[in-house]
Amino acid sequence: MTQALVIGAGPAGLMAAETLASAGLSVIVADAKPSVGRKFLMAGKSGLNITKDEAQVPFLEAFSEAAPVLRPALEAFAPDAVQDWARGLGQEVFTGSSGRVFPVAMKASPLLRAWLLRLEAFGVDIRTRWRWTGFDDRFRFDTPQGVQVLAPDVAILACGGSSWARLGSDGRWTALLPDVPLAPFQPANMGFAVAWSGHMTPHLGHPVKGIALHAGDTVSRGEIVLSASGIEGGGIYAVSRALREGAGLRLDLLPDLSLAQVTERLARSRGKATLSNHLRKVLRLDPVKLALLMEFGQPVPKDAVSQAALVKDLPVPLCGPRPMDQAISTAGGLRFAALDEGLMIRQLPGVFAAGEMLDWEAPTGGYLITGALATGRWAAQHAVRWAADQGAKAP
Repeated sequence: MTQALVIGAGPAGLMAAETLASAGLSVIVADAKPSVGRKFLMAGKSGLNITKDEAQVPFLEAFSEAAPVLRPALEAFAPDAVQDWARGLGQEVFTGSSGRVFPVAMKASPLLRAWLLRLEAFGVDIRTRWRWTGFDDRFRFDTPQGVQVLAPDVAILACGGSSWARLGSDGRWTALLPDVPLAPFQPANMGFAVAWSGHMTPHLGHPVKGIALHAGDTVSRGEIVLSASGIEGGGIYAVSRALREGAGLRLDLLPDLSLAQVTERLARSRGKATLSNHLRKVLRLDPVKLALLMEFGQPVPKDAVSQAALVKDLPVPLCGPRPMDQAISTAGGLRFAALDEGLMIRQLPGVFAAGEMLDWEAPTGGYLITGALATGRWAAQHAVRWAADQGAKAP
């Protein structure tokens, strides 16, 4: 049996292990943490979004400049294949109104348990508390049994990015590949800090729904949550790259009404009502939206035209992204120029890479997990072929 090593037991690593083992290779999975899939389980706490059921073109576009390189892997393990894979593990799925696909159980733990049982049946040897510490022509690990050294025929690195270090993605692997081209890590799908005034204290912790977020040419209709540190949630994550790259954030508090409709409503006589009550009544603004308008719109204009423009285009000053370790994911990692079409590291024959340690980013909403699964599978398929070719060349 050909020995294969996978470092990292997140979605990319486990998919790589499944693919290698199903091809008949003996597989060891090494992970530094006491248990596997920790970030995967965290993602499932609010409902595990495994993929996005949408047409191929917009799905690929979500991976921006990395799409041409990742396209073969993503087409080979497209959203419909991800759903079939989950069903094959006994986890029925459903598609929400936004196209996001979830297990009916809504949690990651049932899927992970079924997945680990499948890997066990394949004979995959998962070794936890094995931290990768060095590499020359062999892989060295610190383990509960002391230093261990492995010399596999093929290896797949699936070590993650550099967010949520306590769950395993600490980026420490970069020091072990000093001569391989790397793009610096940056936060992705992250919240942003806001210097709230005391006026906003009663509204912190509350969601803001039914808004549109604009950052340059990027628009999101997702929900946000106001926290003590700033703004979190899917809506802000969808525009986080544009914000990170310098765009300003502007909110449309009533995206389902045109500017003319908002102006017409605000032009109605307010009588003896305060401006705040007038805005609330004629626009039906909920308390959180009204608070945001008063927080960032001061001094509120007196004429209806200017008020409407503010409601439809409210500037929100940000104080920068939240720390990278708090980001959902990271941009940066192994540059694609360092890899061949099968995701093998050119400088390290027989060593492949997959998942978030590669230099790509995509929004939340199913793209991240699909990208990890697809690249793990793609790298493993090419590792199987490489191992077979090497065996054929052996005397």
